[in-house]
Amino acid sequence: MGSRWLHLRICRTCGHVGCCDQSPHRHATAHFHETGHPIIEGYDPPEGWGWCYVDEIEIGLPDQTSQLGPIPRFY
Repeated sequence: MGSRWLHLRICRTCGHVGCCDQSPHRHATAHFHETGHPIIEGYDPPEGWGWCYVDEIEIGLPDQTSQLGPIPRFY
C-alpha cells in the first residue's frame, strides 16, 4: 500500500501478516474482525509474546514463528 508500518503481527491460525495497531491501517486487528482468528504473534522483530483478541490478554509464546532475518521496510 506504500504506507509506513511500525511492527508486524502474524496470525497464529493461518499465517496472515498484518501491521500493528500503532500503524495507520491496523491490518492485524482487521484480520481478526474479518476471520475470527483469535491469536497474533509479535513478528517483526520476533518479540516472544502473543495477543488474544477474544480475551484481550497478552500471552507468552515460547514457540515463536521462525524467521530467516529481518523483514525489509520499503519507505
